[in-house]
Amino acid sequence: MSSFDLWGIALLIAHVLVILFSAFSVSANRKPSSAIAWLLLVIFVPLVGVIFYLLIGTAKLPADRRNKQRLVIDRLLARSPGKLDHGARSADWPDWLPSLVALNRNLGALPMLPDTQAELITEYDAMIKRIATDIDEAERYVHVEFFILVYDDVTAPVFDALGRAAARGVRIRVLTDHLSLLMYPYRRKTEQVLREMGAEFHPMLPIRPIRDPHRRIDLRNHRKLVVVDGRIGHTGSMNLIAAHYHKKKALRRGLHWHELMVRLEGPVVRELDAVFVTDWFSETDDLLPLDYPTQPAADPDRLDAQVLPSGPSFDNDNNLKLFAATIHNARRRVSVTSPYYVPDETIQKALVTAGSRGLDVELFVSEISDQFMVFHAQRSYYEELLRAGVKIYLYQAPTVLHAKHLSIDDDVALIGTSNMDIRSLSLHMELMVMMAGRRLVSELRLVEDEYRAKSRRLTLEEWLRRPRRQQALDNVMRMTSALM
Repeated sequence: MSSFDLWGIALLIAHVLVILFSAFSVSANRKPSSAIAWLLLVIFVPLVGVIFYLLIGTAKLPADRRNKQRLVIDRLLARSPGKLDHGARSADWPDWLPSLVALNRNLGALPMLPDTQAELITEYDAMIKRIATDIDEAERYVHVEFFILVYDDVTAPVFDALGRAAARGVRIRVLTDHLSLLMYPYRRKTEQVLREMGAEFHPMLPIRPIRDPHRRIDLRNHRKLVVVDGRIGHTGSMNLIAAHYHKKKALRRGLHWHELMVRLEGPVVRELDAVFVTDWFSETDDLLPLDYPTQPAADPDRLDAQVLPSGPSFDNDNNLKLFAATIHNARRRVSVTSPYYVPDETIQKALVTAGSRGLDVELFVSEISDQFMVFHAQRSYYEELLRAGVKIYLYQAPTVLHAKHLSIDDDVALIGTSNMDIRSLSLHMELMVMMAGRRLVSELRLVEDEYRAKSRRLTLEEWLRRPRRQQALDNVMRMTSALM
């Protein structure tokens, strides 16, 4: 037998061993669709498959970070009220909502709280101005956490307000995602401004391949929030950066991002702060006081609200479970807004089932996108939705609809940072706020009416006529999205 034959046999044995190892390793606690995609990659392109799996094959954060998350949850459970809906107006809820409140509590440890004031803000300049105005009222501390945080001409009012607050002796704590800090412009200027005002500033999930060689670098903290003195909170889809995100391609195409933020007052703001406290503890080992709110008497003119954090520091895909359960419980209407729609099969089937039940189901997405692979992957889901009677609205260019929210029937709204794509549902650290109250849902319906007026409805007939090369590209990109 020649040496060439021996090498061939050795390579074949090595390939089989890699496949067997991958079959056991990849399939452990992984969705079947994801496991199959990884195995196909390893089988047909073994070298590339193994390298990619070693880089991004595990979706867990290191044990120390998961332990910190559990510690904060244990303390929240010890300090928070015993009832799942303590103080909230369960008698006014739809009959299915208590089970969702229990779900969120079991997943994220935070209860439903009453006496919430919520204000929807849809204009970019108004969001910046409102945050800056609230920071100017700070007396004790301001907590700022954004996936993307950039000092530029648009965001300068917020940084200026932080500087004024720091000069008054207010503690300023700031977190931003490390990879985003490296990818976007004005990094040195942003750090300099924060340093000169005396802010305590830390990057989240810092990329340290030598210290953390086993953590995949694409596990990111995608949360956006501002908390002022535990009294006022902001969260939603906006990153603290100009609406064009300083992307060269976006500037050439005239793209700009349309957002939705919610301004909150009431006890639920402390739940928003608890999310910040957890992230601060993860990055600094400094566990800030968990000052849980006392329970006021319920005000009939205000909302009940509950914060649900999610991400790879939890044992479950929290937001995925919340979205699926909410859609399945809808009785009349479901409206979903997501800039990136590459869902887990659970979410896709929930929307298809809702449409097949005869509910009024609509999905708002952008006509264009800044992300090539995600854009084409999400298009592969449209046909099944359209056949089930789901109405798809394409928000017209050059605006990228970046808002993230759901409204269910006339009673419940979910607003926050999570896209309905696999990355947000399983790999990114996110947060959503579930709110029960017809007034807020009515206001969110007006926002959706505005989306509809600025969108083009996609029909099944039009979709089936698209070129075959586009169909092929969409399906290929869908396959790559399963590699998680």
